[in-house]
Amino acid sequence: MSETKNEAKRGWKLPVLVALGTLLIRVLASTWRFRIANDAGFKALRAQRQPFVFAFWHGQLLPLLWRHRSEGVRIVISSHRDGEIVARIAERLGHQTIRGSSSRGAARALLGIVRELEAGIEVAVTPDGPRGPARKFASGALVAAQRVGVPIIGIGISASRAWYLKSWDRFMIPKPFSRVTLAYSAPMFVTAASAREAELEAPRFEALIDEAIAVAERG
Repeated sequence: MSETKNEAKRGWKLPVLVALGTLLIRVLASTWRFRIANDAGFKALRAQRQPFVFAFWHGQLLPLLWRHRSEGVRIVISSHRDGEIVARIAERLGHQTIRGSSSRGAARALLGIVRELEAGIEVAVTPDGPRGPARKFASGALVAAQRVGVPIIGIGISASRAWYLKSWDRFMIPKPFSRVTLAYSAPMFVTAASAREAELEAPRFEALIDEAIAVAERG
């Protein structure tokens, strides 16, 4: 009986958390003032209907969920329990999701990324998620981009005022009425000839995201 009660409790808590989370994000994000830097690269790819991969660190996910809502970008989100909440909130904001991560459902996530890219759809990944190590580029997005032959665009975010959670990724929540700067890198291709070699290019793409962050912080 206790197991049944626990399942029922989890059953109603999830939709409540998703509804409250979505409402809070909508209210908070509606006050943010966005500044965009270096977006010509990905806009040119969109104009050419060329798919690509957005890559950004897990701790900077929130402003991007809002900024790129309802644009048709597929977001890779963990299959962990916490990921379920994030996935449902993302879907309420107009995103579609690909489930899986480097630590759970990796093969399924990789196949999902490849399938969407081959269909001409943009994909967004947090290559250090869902549990770190922070700011280290896991190989999945590199392998997918190499396999399909599409570029990766790094994104960096800064906020004039923000809260930072005491989590492994120092998750950033811009405060009300703060200025949020989004900086995009130039498109960069994985040059490796094989999936195994693609993994060795991780430091190059870590630097790509970090430089975008530096641009955002200077902005």
